[in-house]
Amino acid sequence: MDVPALPAPGLGMSDEIVLTLPRERRFYDVAHLVVSGLGARLNLTMDNLADLQLALDGLLPRRETEGEITVVLRIHDELLDGQIGPFDAEAVAELERIGGDGYGTPVVLKAVFDSYRVDIDGGEAWVHFTKTITPLPQEKAGA
Repeated sequence: MDVPALPAPGLGMSDEIVLTLPRERRFYDVAHLVVSGLGARLNLTMDNLADLQLALDGLLPRRETEGEITVVLRIHDELLDGQIGPFDAEAVAELERIGGDGYGTPVVLKAVFDSYRVDIDGGEAWVHFTKTITPLPQEKAGA
């Protein structure tokens, strides 16, 4: 079955992917696979794809708990907008922690995303982020 290609960023494209997974590490590879597939379909640079994978590693829960984790990715032209959650208060504290060597999830998120924020509503926290994506130049047919 042929899957139609998504239009290249910059051509008025708007799309959304919602992925809900159990909070078990063995399922996190599915999230990475989806992000890799999205990167391939959008013809992203390796730097953009590596940034997204690194951020995903930093945001997926490090400890297994009951329930589910949802990853939402929206693409509009050359802007990736997303959110991951819900997180509990303990996970939010971990997301905000910077280690003694000056590294931690906040440092990675600031380096990878154009912007990010943590919104807390009803005891649940969601990380919202945006990133400008850079597609590789399109190859011309017959070239």
